[in-house]
Amino acid sequence: MKRTLPLAAALLAVAGAANAQTSDPAGSSPLIAALDWVQGTLLGNLATTAAVIAVAATGFLMLTGRIDWRRGLTVVVGCFIIFGAVSIVAGIRSLAGGLH
Repeated sequence: MKRTLPLAAALLAVAGAANAQTSDPAGSSPLIAALDWVQGTLLGNLATTAAVIAVAATGFLMLTGRIDWRRGLTVVVGCFIIFGAVSIVAGIRSLAGGLH
């Protein structure tokens, strides 16, 4: 029993140190810069304009009966997912953080 107490304390210290690392790993700055560029492209003015045109065109096709509602709804849901991705991931991370 006396031997397990220091072992348990050591394991808790290692687990705490592993959870405390919140900075990016060394050498990851080019990858992070590339992903920031992709995120800026997907959420920037070009993407917003493309989404508006897609929703407008889909709405027109649905209005004239050339496309069914299920396929039209897919375009709208896709836009919500793309532009809400940051909020969705933040929600998932907060849920995962609360499971410790």
